[in-house]
Amino acid sequence: MDDLPKPPAGSCRPGKYPACAPDLTEDESELFAELASGKMPRRDFMKVMSATGAGVFGMQMLTQEKISAQTADLAEGLAGNSASALPSIPVNFTINGEAKSLDLDPRVTLLDALRHKLEMTGTKKGCDHGQCGACTVIVDRKRVLSCLTLAAQADGKEITTVEGLANGEGLHPMQEAFIEHDGFQCGYCTPGQLCSAVALLDEAKRGEASFVTEDLDNPPTELSDDEVRERMSGNICRCAAYPQILAAFQQVHSGRETAHTWSFADEAELALIRKEFDHETV
Repeated sequence: MDDLPKPPAGSCRPGKYPACAPDLTEDESELFAELASGKMPRRDFMKVMSATGAGVFGMQMLTQEKISAQTADLAEGLAGNSASALPSIPVNFTINGEAKSLDLDPRVTLLDALRHKLEMTGTKKGCDHGQCGACTVIVDRKRVLSCLTLAAQADGKEITTVEGLANGEGLHPMQEAFIEHDGFQCGYCTPGQLCSAVALLDEAKRGEASFVTEDLDNPPTELSDDEVRERMSGNICRCAAYPQILAAFQQVHSGRETAHTWSFADEAELALIRKEFDHETV
């Protein structure tokens, strides 16, 4: 208590001289003095004190200010220590037939490694929570959500992204079918849809079961529409191009031409549309 500021003789202003604050206990006065000599700028300190006085509410506000400052300093220190405590690790994998070697933070996801380290931006970051499927890639012939997969988990594995589906200038049959059946609109989900569909072809050949498979001992290799819908349900299309995507997949899967789910309007249909909307520029 001896180091607290002392008021001049005949003057006692609790807002300025905590030692003479009549409503503070000894512990509160010590805390008040500590806060007063801390990092809070004098202007902010006086603003708080003039607004709240030297009562309990004022002490609470000052305490919160100090705790917030200390917490921010601690968080900054921990962040610095965390960054320095995690050395990079070597990661080697094959992407679209090419061997790649990277030194990565062990916390880097496969999605971020593809997009930011290798500049392969075909794989999209949608929800970043493994819920939309836009980040789907193929790892060792199986579908993987790259936003939930650490790059280190892919070490030594073979990865195929949407950039690797085509054979040179020739598109993959699934890509051609998507174009033919208009299986995309905005196109943001399309890389994940394509990778998922291509990997699903292999899943069907391996005879893997799904939630709607009726006979688990003998899973079908020829997938029904319901099977395809279930197995592709993790890939969200906000443009709702699901009928076209299903038709495109079944065309490649079955090897048979499937009926288009869309068509251009003929002149008779256009005339009806113009009449309905009374507009000549349809």
